[in-house]
Amino acid sequence: MTPRTVTLDRTPSLLPLMLRGAALSPLKRPRQDAPLPDTRLTVPGLRITQNHLTAYERACGFATERPELPVTYPHILGFPLAMRLMSERAFPLPVLGLVHTSIAITQQRDLSPTETFELSVHVKELQPHRRGTEAVVVTELHTEGEPVWQSTSTYLARHKTSTPKGETPPQDTLAEPLPEQARWRLGDDLGRRYAAASGDRNPIHLHPLTARLFGFPRAIAHGMWTVARCLAEHKTNGPVHVQARFKAPVLLPGEVVYAAQGPAFELRAAEGDRVHVTGEVHGLAD
Repeated sequence: MTPRTVTLDRTPSLLPLMLRGAALSPLKRPRQDAPLPDTRLTVPGLRITQNHLTAYERACGFATERPELPVTYPHILGFPLAMRLMSERAFPLPVLGLVHTSIAITQQRDLSPTETFELSVHVKELQPHRRGTEAVVVTELHTEGEPVWQSTSTYLARHKTSTPKGETPPQDTLAEPLPEQARWRLGDDLGRRYAAASGDRNPIHLHPLTARLFGFPRAIAHGMWTVARCLAEHKTNGPVHVQARFKAPVLLPGEVVYAAQGPAFELRAAEGDRVHVTGEVHGLAD
């Protein structure tokens, strides 16, 4: 089914949408066969605000005043549209407790901060997961009718499934750790700094007290910050495909290691063997 297009004159404010989604969450009972809203939200004539872009670059470790947009930046442009769709009564999964499990980004070329874009977001499908149901959210940028950037994110709602009790969940293939390239000490204010730049003020990222309400011992870093910081270190640009998987939360404060070899990268704990993020970066010509 082709989604019906709803055109907006601006991107909506995130905080009211998050509050609405939180209020509706207790009323929703997620299931894998639930129908999806068939809406594509579109904002034409989108221009980049330099102050917003600079704040994002500084929060994520990208060089400021770079000639091209960071490859992850369009995600936060589209996130308010995604949140509007997911906070609707018709969206079958509760916003509270949704976990961002993966993102794939395809960028056709470097994007200039001076370009004008058409931004669109839709929920492509629901797919079963051994721990519940994932929503697949697609974000796209066009300029002058040309597709230039696309991401596909999966968000997991945990609930009981029909997986037989005796079935063993799939395990990641064990591999040697990638060689360390950088080590970062993360302060307890990282979540608040990224929230100020991105607009994502989920309480699990802001303060230990609010994080504990959702079962975390301390605040955790935004998943999209961890990917952006890795790609900033990698100096990712140009026509590229990025795949990243979120494995375990990064508690704040803490110390992490960025490791990479060839197309593969990972973010892991400085002590122990916990891996937080794994991913690959491939040029489109590869």
